[in-house]
Amino acid sequence: MRKPAFCTILLVVAMFLLSTLSATAAPYSCKDLGSSTHAYALNQAGQVVGDMYTSGSNRAFLYSGGLLQNLGTLPAPYDYASYASGLNAAGQVVGYSAASSANDIHGFLWSSSGGMTDLGVLPGGSGSYATGINAAGQVVGSAQSSSGYSHAFLWNSSSGMTDLGGFPGCPTVISGATGINTAGQMTGWARTAAGANHAFLYSGGFMQDLDTLPGGNVSQAVAINDAGQVAGYSQTAAKTTHAFLYSGGMTDLGTLPTPYNYASYASGLNGAGQVVGYCYSSSYDVRAFLYRDGGMLDLTSLVTNLPAGVNLTNAAGINDQGQIVANGNNGHAYLLSLKGPPPPAVVVPPLLLLLLLVD
Repeated sequence: MRKPAFCTILLVVAMFLLSTLSATAAPYSCKDLGSSTHAYALNQAGQVVGDMYTSGSNRAFLYSGGLLQNLGTLPAPYDYASYASGLNAAGQVVGYSAASSANDIHGFLWSSSGGMTDLGVLPGGSGSYATGINAAGQVVGSAQSSSGYSHAFLWNSSSGMTDLGGFPGCPTVISGATGINTAGQMTGWARTAAGANHAFLYSGGFMQDLDTLPGGNVSQAVAINDAGQVAGYSQTAAKTTHAFLYSGGMTDLGTLPTPYNYASYASGLNGAGQVVGYCYSSSYDVRAFLYRDGGMLDLTSLVTNLPAGVNLTNAAGINDQGQIVANGNNGHAYLLSLKGPPPPAVVVPPLLLLLLLVD
């Protein structure tokens, strides 16, 4: 016997209503961080780092307590521009400072007490940039090695910069680190023996290849939380790029609905496994997303007080309080804060499932 048509119709209507509720709920308010700002990360206290354009160049900034602080640069020759890319709960900031030559950069660690410290380079290398820092002040990033290739590094105040190498047995080491958690686990990317870049999880002195989404060839990790979950993006079997969440295996997070269904990229991750990032349309229009409760939401639609005509093009980070830092199409960075509980997940009522199983 065919399944009753009214059950199918009822199921479609219910799922539409639930998904509409989830997609149109607007639980966030936003704080404008100012013109010519671009944010990259935030910490549990809601402090934000990024860069701002001022006086003809870019400067790393720290947003804290309603104030935007210019962090300056390293001394000459690395005083042309600076960019902040990560921070920890204590407000220590990492990034890089550049000379007038775009390829001549050094990673830095900034603190309110010590200012900006040059992290140096690997032996025989000539450049570095820092991307992440944990509560213990351990810093990760990428630096040019004596071979001329990028190598992932770990830096701390007692031993300086340590080369993390690459995948075991790979003849050519090319790698970069992007994040580090409280336990000292690190993530990033490294070249495989086959010549493709794969996301890695570095723990206990061993670099684990996280592989790719099924059928893909390349992947990149961008963030790691204290549970050891990793967010990033990977090529798919269809040769497009999708954001992923790794937790013992790689889960495809999909994309936003049409037209932003061409590709997705993760940028940040919190302790609850919520992921933020951005999606592209086939014409390369870009829209920020929030992945939670098993689904991907258009972040712009969740904010009540964005200025008219402003869309959020990239969500860069999310903390455990649900605060999100994102960038708009107007050249402004925004700090988003929850106004109430998040909207419900899209679920199918059990009664409907039971009806559909009836012959």
